[in-house]
Amino acid sequence: MSEVLVLVDHVDGEVRKTTAEMLTAARRLGEPSAVFVGQGYAAAQESLARHGAVKVYLAEEPVYAEHLVAPVAELLADLVGRTAPTAVLIASSNDGKEIAGRLAIKTSSGVVTDAVDVQATDGGVSTTQSVFAGSYTVTSQVTQGSPVITVKPNSITAEEAPATPVEESVTVQISDVARSARITARAAKEQSGRPSLAEAAIVVSGGRGTGGDFGPVETLADALGAAVGASRAAVDAGWYPHSHQVGQTGVSVSPQLYVAAGISGAIQHRAGMQTSKTIVAVNKDEEAPIFELVDYGVVGDLFTVLPQAAEQIQSRKS
Repeated sequence: MSEVLVLVDHVDGEVRKTTAEMLTAARRLGEPSAVFVGQGYAAAQESLARHGAVKVYLAEEPVYAEHLVAPVAELLADLVGRTAPTAVLIASSNDGKEIAGRLAIKTSSGVVTDAVDVQATDGGVSTTQSVFAGSYTVTSQVTQGSPVITVKPNSITAEEAPATPVEESVTVQISDVARSARITARAAKEQSGRPSLAEAAIVVSGGRGTGGDFGPVETLADALGAAVGASRAAVDAGWYPHSHQVGQTGVSVSPQLYVAAGISGAIQHRAGMQTSKTIVAVNKDEEAPIFELVDYGVVGDLFTVLPQAAEQIQSRKS
């Protein structure tokens, strides 16, 4: 069976669940080979083996931490040239999409972004995307080179398939062009204790209806163990950080449960959350567009509804 390269999504060896999802998808296409870039492999080793990586390419040189994504794209291009993989799977993050674009150019391959499913076909690899704010599903297939595919978090259920991966250290001569953008400083992001927005199984988002008070939204999110999101209106007003914006110009999410509180449901917002498995909306305006796509709708004041919901959840936990 041909290899399927999976770029490990991790922070200092702490493997994100997107990697497990991609390794699961890779097993449908061939033999999953993880590409681990950076430091901390010892912490990642068990997770990669548990989710079916039959091989691990290790690229641990400092150059990958000292520069932006260009060196990673050159590393993957070298591996594609050596292994001719069935596909290359990359997490559909901002960095992941940039790496995918650079890699596709370097290898003269087709690229598909934000795939929610991948399957093997007689002609190669079929990918599924949710487009136009989730209104349509598109199935496509790359016809040139090794398909470069970014996989949307939470779109594929991770499954364990224990393996004993063969490890191979990889050294690639990185070009001067790829080294031209250097990282001069790093600062740890303040931790809220909540899960990452893009990867969270549950997201509670607030919009214009909060009036700038995200207290009830955060309280419900904490009761559910959820991430907190925000609409563009709330972000533009300075009520919540831009990194929490859900929508076409923000983060695209696809959680098991999405709660929209005080959000009208403009197309820009819907584009970033419409593929959520279950959607609940709380809004005082019964004519709000958000109610057109929800599974459950509550017409009411979020400052009344959300605290009551959080209280009920906490009581049932105890």
